[in-house]
Amino acid sequence: MLTATRVDSEGKTTVAAQYYGADSENGDRIDDPSEDALFMMISDLNDSDNTFVVVQPDEDDPVWFASVAVLDEGGYEIIRRDTTRNEHEVTTATSVNDIARDLTIWMAARDFPGRPTSQVGES
Repeated sequence: MLTATRVDSEGKTTVAAQYYGADSENGDRIDDPSEDALFMMISDLNDSDNTFVVVQPDEDDPVWFASVAVLDEGGYEIIRRDTTRNEHEVTTATSVNDIARDLTIWMAARDFPGRPTSQVGES
């Protein structure tokens, strides 16, 4: 399997996420985050200096993304966009647990080049 690499601002080579990464406004990054990791990142959001998390493929021109942002009136705005499927959905929610679970399920349905496809066989 090929692994993407990139060079950071200090000239050091780093390994890129295998499928996607989650980045928060405060600079935190988690490659290929689990549902628990998304839960932690969303829980860490606040209304001053860490107001959003964006999850997207680790590529130059991603065809999909999801974001979670803190709302002034409380709760979160969730945006899911996938240009290959002509999807653009904006919702709000208050449960971090529900948001992390729903995003994990949604991302599992995205296409990732090089990821093995599951096949359903006949019995």
